[in-house]
Amino acid sequence: MISKRETFNLPNTITLMRIGVVPFLFLLLSEPGPFWSMMIAGLFVLASITDLLDGFVARRYNLITTLGKFLDPLADKLIVNTAMILMIPLGRIDAWIVAIIIMRDLIVDGIRSISSSEGIYIQASVLGKQKTLAQIIAVTALIIHHPFWGLDPHRVGTLILYVAFFLTIYSGMDYFIKFYRGIGKK
Repeated sequence: MISKRETFNLPNTITLMRIGVVPFLFLLLSEPGPFWSMMIAGLFVLASITDLLDGFVARRYNLITTLGKFLDPLADKLIVNTAMILMIPLGRIDAWIVAIIIMRDLIVDGIRSISSSEGIYIQASVLGKQKTLAQIIAVTALIIHHPFWGLDPHRVGTLILYVAFFLTIYSGMDYFIKFYRGIGKK
């Protein structure tokens, strides 16, 4: 039996706090002016950095839990996908890109779930991590949106979003190939 202490440790608490950022995205993206866009971007970056922190603490102090393995990728997807969805009506991101990214995430989660039920563990790939990093950079720039210091964050964010989109498709295919090979060996 898993104790509460093992489940609600520091890394899992950090992850839950990251999930707690999601309602603030709803509130703050309803006021998309330059000041609030910068505030939201800062909050988004802070939440993204805590993703590195919770993983580091979990590995460093051997605090890896089943709940943490579930919550960590869920938190990433909730924050990034919520921000992308909320920027659709603001005209900062195209709905079709968001739809494909979310569909890929659901398919990969399904593949990983089926694999683990069959005793096949498909680890998060480097491509998947690169995809997440590109999404975070793109979403941050798209949240900022308004030009400052001669920069056009919207244009930069859109360009990086297309890189993230490519990595999304490529890493999704990589997971599918790993799944197919793993099931074929069984």
